[in-house]
Amino acid sequence: MKRRVGRVEKRGIDTIELMEAMDELEKSQGIKKDVLMESIEQALVIAYKRNFECSDENIKVVLDKTDGQMHVYQEKEIVEELENDKKEMLLDDAKKINKNYQLGDIVQIELMPKEFGRIAAQTAKQIITQKIREASRDIIFTEFAGKKGEIVTGLVQKADGRVVIMDLGKIEGIMPKKEQISTEHYNVNDKIKACIISVEKGVKGSTQIIVSRASIEFVKKLFEIEIPEIYEGVIEIKSISREAGSRSKVAVFSPNPNIDPVGSCVGQKGIRIQNIINELHGEKIDVIEWNEDPSIFISVALAPAKVLAVDIKEDERFAQVIVPDDQLSLAIGKAGQNAKLAARLTEWKIDIKSESQFREMLEKGQLDGENKESNENDDLIEDIENQDEVVE
Repeated sequence: MKRRVGRVEKRGIDTIELMEAMDELEKSQGIKKDVLMESIEQALVIAYKRNFECSDENIKVVLDKTDGQMHVYQEKEIVEELENDKKEMLLDDAKKINKNYQLGDIVQIELMPKEFGRIAAQTAKQIITQKIREASRDIIFTEFAGKKGEIVTGLVQKADGRVVIMDLGKIEGIMPKKEQISTEHYNVNDKIKACIISVEKGVKGSTQIIVSRASIEFVKKLFEIEIPEIYEGVIEIKSISREAGSRSKVAVFSPNPNIDPVGSCVGQKGIRIQNIINELHGEKIDVIEWNEDPSIFISVALAPAKVLAVDIKEDERFAQVIVPDDQLSLAIGKAGQNAKLAARLTEWKIDIKSESQFREMLEKGQLDGENKESNENDDLIEDIENQDEVVE
C-alpha cells in the first residue's frame, strides 16, 4: 500500500526553536530527541481534536526533522465505493490531487486552520512539558535503579531527628530513622555517604530513593571500595552481622591459599580497616576468616574471646561453646552483643559456658548414675531453655 501526501493547503507551525531546545535537552538531560518528537506529535493530535471538536481517529501530526515544520494530516484510504467520507476517498477525487494515486493508497490531506494557533499551542505545550517531565523521571529511575547497593555521597538538606534528606544531585535521597546510625548526629550541609537500598516509583511517578548508613550493605560496600582484593573477587565476604554504631563482624575467605584474607582486609599497620572505621565514626569491626568447619568458624566468630572447645549438633544447628572462666563475659559481650553477632554471622544457635560451669554440669550428670552422655545432653537442653545466654 502506497502512502502519498496530498496537496498542502497551509504551512505548519514553525518549531525550529523547539527543535533546538530538544537538541539541548538531549545533550543536557539525556532525553532522546525521537522520544520528545513522538510526544509532541501525540500532544498536537490531542490539542487539535480538543480545540476543533474532532473525534476522527485518522488525524495524524508529523514533525518534520528537516525544516522544523509541524503538519496536521487527515488520512483517507482510496476506495471504489465510498462508505465513510471521513476515512475514505473515491479514486476520481484522489486523482484530482495526484493522478498517480491508485486504489488502496492513503491520501494525507493537510489540515492547518488559522485558528490552530495560540490556544492549541498552549495546550500542546502543557502536554509536551508533562511528557518531558515523565521522560526525565524515567531516566532518573533507570539511572538510580542501576545504582542499588552502591554508595552515594550527598549533602544533608534536612535533619530533624526522624528523617534525613540528602541532595544527590538530580534527586533527593531519604534516610529514615531506622537506617540512621543511632550514635551519629546529622546537620544541614554535612557531606555524608550512604548506601542505596531501595529505588521505587511513587504514586505520581516520581522516583523515591531510600539510603542507609545502618545497613549491612553499607559495611559490605565500604569493604569493596577500600579493599581491592574484595572488589576484584580475590577475597570473598561470606557473611556480615552488625549492630550499627557499635560493632560489626565480617567473615572473609580466599580460595587462594597464598592470600591471607584477614591480613589483606586489615592492611599494613591497620590502615585499610581504620579507613572503614573512620567512615563509621569509630564502630568496632571484627574481621575473621570464614571456615567451612562450623566448630572453627564459631570459635573465631566469638573473637576477641578465646574458646576452649565447641560441641555442635548439626541437626539443630546448635553449638555448645566452652570458654575459660575469665573469658565468659568477653565472649557473651555487653548485653549479649558479642554472642548475638556471632550467632547471626554463623547462622548457628550458640550457648556459651565457662569451664567451671561446664565441669559442674558434667559432675552433676555423673552423680545421677545414669547414662553420662544422655544426661549431659538433657541437662544442657534444659539449661539452654532457662538461660538468657542462649542466642538465636
